[in-house]
Amino acid sequence: MTEGADRADGADRAEGADGGEVVRYEKNGPVAVVTMNRPDYRNAQNSAMTYALDAAFYRAVDDDEVKVIVLAGAGKHFSAGHDIGTPERDIDRTFERRATLWWDHVGQPGAESRYARESEVYLGMCRRWREIPKPTVAMVQGACIAGGLMLAWVCDLIIAADNAFFADPVVRMGIPGVEYFAHPWVMGPRFAKEFLFLGERVDAQRALALGMVNRVVPAAELAPSTMDIAGRIAAMPRLGLALTKKAVNQAEDLMGLHAGMDSVFGLHHLAHAHNAEVGADSLAGHDARSMRDAATPAAEGVRPPDEQRDGG
Repeated sequence: MTEGADRADGADRAEGADGGEVVRYEKNGPVAVVTMNRPDYRNAQNSAMTYALDAAFYRAVDDDEVKVIVLAGAGKHFSAGHDIGTPERDIDRTFERRATLWWDHVGQPGAESRYARESEVYLGMCRRWREIPKPTVAMVQGACIAGGLMLAWVCDLIIAADNAFFADPVVRMGIPGVEYFAHPWVMGPRFAKEFLFLGERVDAQRALALGMVNRVVPAAELAPSTMDIAGRIAAMPRLGLALTKKAVNQAEDLMGLHAGMDSVFGLHHLAHAHNAEVGADSLAGHDARSMRDAATPAAEGVRPPDEQRDGG
């Protein structure tokens, strides 16, 4: 699919337990393809992956030959969310902070840790990626759940395979949606409530009807279709694309997106604090397996038996 594939510089060289890169960076002419590469865990996002994504996006922005960035997930699934249970979960590891000026969360008590960490690696990173001046396209297949939604939603376009499905099940934890709370803006307030209240999966065609994705294509055609669209966007003037993106983002913020996220982020952490006060932990005692078992049954063959992900 790509030419000039190589290892990306900086934090996107981070490796998983098996020595493989957690993020791959490739170029196909004017299109950079940034690929999450933890397929054994359905591309669950640990902090190593988050900072590797950030470095890869910066690399694409700094490359004058790159006009468009495609975000992809290796394997059968785009991303099953934040890592709340894999062997490489790194919640207690320090990383050089890039998105906020909050203190290092490691070793801090209670909300001083949770709020600082999630301000940086979840809300802060997603907000900064939304402002990448080059157009970004999410190429989504299979699961796009909870934290996976956040990665897709910060992209300018979403091209979905016909086997893609979307869900935010974290209300089961007593939490009002993921940290990058774009739900009312990407699917409308009425359906956002249904989406969150039920926590059920929405298939690609329903997501298209809601306006949450731009196009749905057969799974076998996802990569070529996405690259075709990215290539056609790349034919436009770079500054024109950057200004157009900023214009739409500013209009969306004037409709309340930025302020709304700030208000809900506080509610999100009220829920975490309540869970920690009255229960076992800030996730209300849930782990990846309990979240999976509580969900609507998946289609045959979707979930591997050892999965350790799905969370907000």
